[in-house]
Amino acid sequence: MSHQFYFSPHILDNLIPPKSGFDVIQDSVEPRLRMYITARGVKTFFTRKRVRGRDTRIIIGNYPNMDIKTARRKITGILAAVKAPNKIRRKKITFGALTAMFIASRIRRTPESTAKLVRAMKRMWRVLESVETSKITTAQLIHVHENIAHVSGIPTANRMREIMSGIFKFGAEEGYVTDNPADGLPRFKESRRVRPLTVPGLRRLVTAINQEKKPVIRAAFLMQIYGFECKSKIFAMRWSDLDFNNDTWLGRPLSDPAVVLLRELPQTKQWVFPHWRKHLTDPRAAWRRVAARAKVPGVRMDDVHKFLSRRLEFSPDRETMRKNIMAVLDEVL
Repeated sequence: MSHQFYFSPHILDNLIPPKSGFDVIQDSVEPRLRMYITARGVKTFFTRKRVRGRDTRIIIGNYPNMDIKTARRKITGILAAVKAPNKIRRKKITFGALTAMFIASRIRRTPESTAKLVRAMKRMWRVLESVETSKITTAQLIHVHENIAHVSGIPTANRMREIMSGIFKFGAEEGYVTDNPADGLPRFKESRRVRPLTVPGLRRLVTAINQEKKPVIRAAFLMQIYGFECKSKIFAMRWSDLDFNNDTWLGRPLSDPAVVLLRELPQTKQWVFPHWRKHLTDPRAAWRRVAARAKVPGVRMDDVHKFLSRRLEFSPDRETMRKNIMAVLDEVL
């Protein structure tokens, strides 16, 4: 919290710097004018302004290189410049090109996660890919939004709506559009999903998985139960990450069923569960088949990990953790 008082050369020259970090003070004559004082004694005028929904701090200059009167006088001009509308670019841009710019500038994800997002965008927003961004209307977006909800579900539609709004906000900041047609998109009401997995259901699931014909799919699904980890990490297991001398995976203890399962698999590639040129990613069709056979059609793959993790007591000791994992498996299987 900043301290407010009258800025004068005598007061600013005799300010005591903080022992660490920085302090903030505020001018009582011009409350929009503030100053940082660092532990090294550096004094910097600045002001704050909410710019496009974000709290932004704008540096004005260092004291005493800039005097107090000059700093006060500059406040109005700086804030007026910040509030000025973005310059509209005459160059046209398609929605696909704007989306690519948005991903490169604003998305901070792993390469795998970014690639997954790009695939989802291309699949769900295919009809908008080559449309000029400035000509896209709210009515067009509502049609696309409702189609996503129908095909991929309401939660996915709401998440894509937020990303869509972010893309158009980015386009406005860059001067490609003047308004955000995604502001008119309705947000669908989501109902909290009840996870239907129970102990009897898990046992039927194991039986159904063992009936799966494809060895890689069968082993990967069983490993979701024995490995106590989310599906993305299970499917991306590498043989180099496993230590059979200590029965660990990336330093984490493996359960006895997991060790038996993994030792029986052929170590012909770098991936434990290979699929084409990479590893298994998202075998939804196979999982739906298994879940239907087990008479738990509403269960998702990650439900298994969450169901087991709720029963697991964490321990920093590896052997204690292994015993806790085995205790959970003995209870539910």
